Amino acid sequence: MIEKDELHSGEVTQLMVFKALSDPVRLQIIQYLKSIDHEVACGEVGKAINISKTSGSYHFKLLQSAGLITARKEAREKYVALNRITFDKFVSNFYKNL
Repeated sequence: MIEKDELHSGEVTQLMVFKALSDPVRLQIIQYLKSIDHEVACGEVGKAINISKTSGSYHFKLLQSAGLITARKEAREKYVALNRITFDKFVSNFYKNL
């Protein structure tokens, strides 16, 4: 049986996913990452969709908090990739139609 706290946590995660997907810039980031299908530097994504570093940082943080992307830092650069597990869990048909 699912505990009340676990259910609440799952609902919070689901809300974060939908909030993250509700912004056109974040959708562009997701579409770009899906099109290249490998890990890439945040700066490259920003250049590709024409957003500033500040804006990119904000959007990447929300996407990572929702579990839609994975991120790792190497020296001064941050690399991101799609987290297909989250898409499969919460919005699988949405991902397929991007």
